[in-house]
Amino acid sequence: MEVSEVLNMLEGLSNPEAIEGMARFGISPNQTFGIRIPILRKMAREIGRDHELAQALWSHDIRETRILASMIDEPTQVTLDQMDSWTQSFDYWEICDQCCMNLFEKTEFAYQKAVEWSRDAREFVKRAGFVMMARMAVCDKKADDAVFEAFLPLIKQGAVDERKMVKKAVSWALRQIGKRNLGLNRLAIEAAEETRKMDSKAAKWVASDALRELTSEAVQERLKRKK
Repeated sequence: MEVSEVLNMLEGLSNPEAIEGMARFGISPNQTFGIRIPILRKMAREIGRDHELAQALWSHDIRETRILASMIDEPTQVTLDQMDSWTQSFDYWEICDQCCMNLFEKTEFAYQKAVEWSRDAREFVKRAGFVMMARMAVCDKKADDAVFEAFLPLIKQGAVDERKMVKKAVSWALRQIGKRNLGLNRLAIEAAEETRKMDSKAAKWVASDALRELTSEAVQERLKRKK
């Protein structure tokens, strides 16, 4: 399929009324057709994997073309340079999360970039690092616990970041790690307790947000059944 065909399809699906609603949730790209994610996923299935088309779509810098690019790109053809280039252009949370979930977590560089990006000063690059940690904790069922234990010091370091979109991703990563099994749950709770003692409002928020879920009866019962 050609880029022009995709653009025509997107224009035909445009929903201007949805754009105002998107803004209320912090989705504020410079250009958008206002198309919902389920519709874009359906389009991606119809298009299929296409690395070259994904690169072309990304270059258009429209919300929908970029999300579609992340959905149709071929993970095995994604390079480190591409990941860095795309990540450096993130300017709102949705495109960050969609790229991480749709594409980056499926690449061979997922763990490497989770660590690297979590140390970056830029807001949405840093968010991407913690989103990757959260996603790998959910999706990589075969990973050893040590992989996620190694993320905990980075999470504690990231917890002091006052920026809303960073601290929410830090909490997300901590909570997802702590929900993998009882052993990681214990370690995540310990990390959260240590984080709560830091002289930082952001760190205290991250800790409280994580502890609320990780110590809940629902999570504890589920993990005990899973044992």
